[in-house]
Amino acid sequence: MENSGDSEEISWGRIQLFAMDVDGILTDASVYISSDGSESKRFSIIDGLGLVRLREAGMEIAWISGRASGATDYRAKELKIPHVIQGRHDKAEALKELISDLDIPIERVAYMGDDDIDAGAIGIAGIGIAVPEAHRKALENANYVTKRAGGYGAVREVCDLILETR
Repeated sequence: MENSGDSEEISWGRIQLFAMDVDGILTDASVYISSDGSESKRFSIIDGLGLVRLREAGMEIAWISGRASGATDYRAKELKIPHVIQGRHDKAEALKELISDLDIPIERVAYMGDDDIDAGAIGIAGIGIAVPEAHRKALENANYVTKRAGGYGAVREVCDLILETR
Protein backbone atom coordinates (compact mmCIF):
# COMPACT_ATOMS: atom_id res chain seq x y z
CA MET A 1 0.00 0.00 0.00
CA GLU A 2 1.32 3.41 -0.93
CA ASN A 3 0.98 6.43 1.29
CA SER A 4 -1.55 8.90 -0.04
CA GLY A 5 1.16 11.56 -0.10
CA ASP A 6 3.20 9.67 -2.74
CA SER A 7 0.82 10.19 -5.66
CA GLU A 8 3.54 11.68 -7.86
CA GLU A 9 5.19 8.25 -8.10
CA ILE A 10 2.05 6.77 -9.67
CA SER A 11 1.55 7.06 -13.45
CA TRP A 12 -1.92 8.60 -13.36
CA GLY A 13 -1.58 9.84 -16.95
CA ARG A 14 -1.65 6.31 -18.41
CA ILE A 15 -5.19 5.63 -17.14
CA GLN A 16 -7.90 5.08 -19.79
CA LEU A 17 -10.59 3.58 -17.53
CA PHE A 18 -11.50 4.68 -14.01
CA ALA A 19 -13.71 1.97 -12.49
CA MET A 20 -15.06 1.97 -8.96
CA ASP A 21 -17.37 0.45 -6.43
CA VAL A 22 -20.42 2.52 -5.47
CA ASP A 23 -21.35 2.07 -1.80
CA GLY A 24 -18.52 3.35 0.38
CA ILE A 25 -16.78 5.03 -2.56
CA LEU A 26 -19.36 7.28 -4.20
CA THR A 27 -21.45 7.22 -1.04
CA ASP A 28 -20.63 7.22 2.66
CA ALA A 29 -21.65 3.52 2.74
CA SER A 30 -25.07 4.35 4.16
CA VAL A 31 -28.33 3.15 2.66
CA TYR A 32 -31.50 4.83 3.86
CA ILE A 33 -34.59 2.58 3.84
CA SER A 34 -38.00 4.20 4.41
CA SER A 35 -40.94 2.44 6.03
CA ASP A 36 -42.43 1.95 2.56
CA GLY A 37 -39.27 0.07 1.50
CA SER A 38 -37.93 2.81 -0.75
CA GLU A 39 -34.18 3.35 -0.73
CA SER A 40 -32.05 6.47 -0.95
CA LYS A 41 -28.32 7.16 -0.88
CA ARG A 42 -26.17 10.21 -0.30
CA PHE A 43 -23.82 11.00 -3.21
CA SER A 44 -21.16 13.72 -3.13
CA ILE A 45 -21.67 16.57 -5.59
CA ILE A 46 -17.91 17.24 -5.81
CA ASP A 47 -17.29 13.59 -6.75
CA GLY A 48 -19.95 13.89 -9.44
CA LEU A 49 -18.35 16.98 -10.94
CA GLY A 50 -14.97 15.23 -11.03
CA LEU A 51 -16.50 12.30 -12.91
CA VAL A 52 -18.22 14.63 -15.38
CA ARG A 53 -14.91 16.37 -16.05
CA LEU A 54 -13.16 13.03 -16.59
CA ARG A 55 -15.90 11.86 -18.97
CA GLU A 56 -15.72 15.13 -20.89
CA ALA A 57 -11.93 14.65 -21.17
CA GLY A 58 -12.55 11.29 -22.90
CA MET A 59 -11.98 8.95 -19.96
CA GLU A 60 -13.99 5.71 -19.75
CA ILE A 61 -15.80 5.46 -16.41
CA ALA A 62 -17.44 2.41 -14.84
CA TRP A 63 -19.33 1.65 -11.67
CA ILE A 64 -19.23 -1.96 -10.44
CA SER A 65 -21.50 -2.62 -7.48
CA GLY A 66 -22.19 -5.77 -5.52
CA ARG A 67 -25.81 -4.78 -5.03
CA ALA A 68 -28.43 -3.54 -7.44
CA SER A 69 -29.96 -0.18 -6.60
CA GLY A 70 -32.39 2.16 -8.31
CA ALA A 71 -30.66 5.12 -6.64
CA THR A 72 -27.38 4.05 -8.28
CA ASP A 73 -29.09 3.78 -11.68
CA TYR A 74 -30.60 7.24 -11.26
CA ARG A 75 -27.31 8.90 -10.28
CA ALA A 76 -25.45 7.13 -13.11
CA LYS A 77 -27.98 8.42 -15.67
CA GLU A 78 -27.70 11.91 -14.23
CA LEU A 79 -23.89 11.87 -14.61
CA LYS A 80 -24.00 9.97 -17.94
CA ILE A 81 -21.80 7.15 -16.62
CA PRO A 82 -21.43 4.82 -19.62
CA HIS A 83 -20.72 1.52 -17.83
CA VAL A 84 -22.82 0.50 -14.81
CA ILE A 85 -22.58 -3.10 -13.61
CA GLN A 86 -24.69 -4.05 -10.60
CA GLY A 87 -25.24 -7.22 -8.61
CA ARG A 88 -21.70 -8.55 -9.21
CA HIS A 89 -19.78 -9.84 -6.19
CA ASP A 90 -16.73 -10.97 -8.17
CA LYS A 91 -15.55 -7.48 -9.01
CA ALA A 92 -12.25 -8.70 -10.51
CA GLU A 93 -14.11 -10.88 -13.01
CA ALA A 94 -16.55 -8.06 -13.84
CA LEU A 95 -13.61 -5.73 -14.40
CA LYS A 96 -11.83 -8.26 -16.64
CA GLU A 97 -14.99 -8.67 -18.75
CA LEU A 98 -15.38 -4.92 -19.08
CA ILE A 99 -11.79 -4.26 -20.14
CA SER A 100 -12.01 -7.10 -22.64
CA ASP A 101 -15.12 -5.49 -24.16
CA LEU A 102 -13.43 -2.06 -24.20
CA ASP A 103 -10.07 -3.44 -25.37
CA ILE A 104 -8.16 -1.61 -22.63
CA PRO A 105 -5.06 -3.20 -21.07
CA ILE A 106 -5.31 -3.79 -17.31
CA GLU A 107 -2.27 -1.60 -16.66
CA ARG A 108 -4.28 1.35 -18.01
CA VAL A 109 -7.10 0.78 -15.50
CA ALA A 110 -7.60 2.39 -12.10
CA TYR A 111 -10.03 0.61 -9.77
CA MET A 112 -11.26 2.10 -6.49
CA GLY A 113 -12.96 0.09 -3.76
CA ASP A 114 -13.47 -0.20 -0.04
CA ASP A 115 -14.38 -3.77 0.92
CA ASP A 116 -13.02 -7.29 0.75
CA ILE A 117 -15.07 -8.02 -2.40
CA ASP A 118 -13.17 -5.17 -4.09
CA ALA A 119 -9.73 -6.46 -3.10
CA GLY A 120 -9.28 -8.65 -6.20
CA ALA A 121 -10.14 -5.83 -8.60
CA ILE A 122 -7.92 -3.41 -6.67
CA GLY A 123 -5.09 -5.93 -6.86
CA ILE A 124 -5.25 -6.55 -10.63
CA ALA A 125 -5.75 -2.95 -11.73
CA GLY A 126 -2.84 -0.90 -12.99
CA ILE A 127 -3.58 1.46 -10.12
CA GLY A 128 -5.52 0.01 -7.20
CA ILE A 129 -7.12 2.58 -4.93
CA ALA A 130 -8.76 2.37 -1.52
CA VAL A 131 -10.26 4.89 0.88
CA PRO A 132 -8.78 5.29 4.39
CA GLU A 133 -11.70 3.53 6.11
CA ALA A 134 -11.60 0.53 3.75
CA HIS A 135 -11.50 -3.10 4.83
CA ARG A 136 -7.95 -4.29 5.50
CA LYS A 137 -7.97 -6.59 2.42
CA ALA A 138 -8.76 -3.63 0.18
CA LEU A 139 -6.04 -1.57 1.84
CA GLU A 140 -3.49 -4.40 1.50
CA ASN A 141 -4.09 -4.56 -2.27
CA ALA A 142 -4.06 -0.80 -2.90
CA ASN A 143 -1.25 1.19 -4.52
CA TYR A 144 -2.85 4.41 -3.35
CA VAL A 145 -5.04 5.36 -0.39
CA THR A 146 -6.99 8.59 -0.70
CA LYS A 147 -6.79 11.36 1.85
CA ARG A 148 -10.55 11.92 1.61
CA ALA A 149 -13.16 9.43 2.83
CA GLY A 150 -15.61 7.57 0.61
CA GLY A 151 -18.63 9.75 -0.16
CA TYR A 152 -16.70 12.83 0.97
CA GLY A 153 -14.53 13.73 -2.02
CA ALA A 154 -12.32 10.63 -2.39
CA VAL A 155 -13.43 10.09 -6.00
CA ARG A 156 -12.82 13.77 -6.82
CA GLU A 157 -9.32 13.46 -5.35
CA VAL A 158 -8.53 10.68 -7.84
CA CYS A 159 -10.26 12.47 -10.73
CA ASP A 160 -8.10 15.54 -10.09
CA LEU A 161 -4.91 13.44 -9.98
CA ILE A 162 -5.80 11.87 -13.34
CA LEU A 163 -6.80 15.19 -14.95
CA GLU A 164 -3.66 16.97 -13.74
CA THR A 165 -1.52 14.49 -15.70
CA ARG A 166 -3.46 14.52 -18.99
